[in-house]
Amino acid sequence: MSGVAGMARAYAGWRASTLGRITDRLEDVLLRDLLGDVAGRAVLDFGCGDGKLAMRLAAAGAQVVGVDADPAMLRAAASRAAAAGVSVQFATGRAEALPFMAGRFDLVVAVTVLCFVPDAEAAFREIARVLRPGGAVVIGELGRWSLWAFRRRVRGWLGNRLWRAARFSDATELRRLAARSGLEVQAVRGAVFYPPVTMLARAMAPLDPWLGRITGIGAAFLVLRAEKFSAAAHIEP
Repeated sequence: MSGVAGMARAYAGWRASTLGRITDRLEDVLLRDLLGDVAGRAVLDFGCGDGKLAMRLAAAGAQVVGVDADPAMLRAAASRAAAAGVSVQFATGRAEALPFMAGRFDLVVAVTVLCFVPDAEAAFREIARVLRPGGAVVIGELGRWSLWAFRRRVRGWLGNRLWRAARFSDATELRRLAARSGLEVQAVRGAVFYPPVTMLARAMAPLDPWLGRITGIGAAFLVLRAEKFSAAAHIEP
């Protein structure tokens, strides 16, 4: 559990910092906007990590299943959900082979997961498979063209294994992956346009939502919303 405990401490430290609070708030606002009303919907949190998002969706009335490849992380997430009195199911699963039947979920959400998956295209196909026709997917990924990505690349070059393995995305790549999986893109928006400096985050945060509506270039965080084609919707009258 030492690795999970260390990651939990890192999450807690980030969320307690001023830069972390500002950044998380902007990312959460963008995610909530593109997720919409989740009450009563069957939701898969793909790569749920510490369970924070899964718990928030469940508290909003969704029927949530969290899946992650790390059993130790899932145990920690389940403990957090139980302590908070929030009902979330958790399951172990790999991105390329999700342990669910086709069409099970109304909504699939994945936040900063695909950047660490070796075959993002296979993961997108799995997401599309478990999504019902007419259902939606919301993908949050680390933007390629930002100072945050540059800093992370440097850390990878200097030996950080996590960032050495990471792949960063742009809007074009996210749209391409969605289209190849039979998903119809509705929106791609960005957030966190400031560099990883607290003073600049404070100054620029009020402009962030406006920038996110006009461009994804420079955004540290990109969110795509797409829907699965419904066969009935494409039948000519």
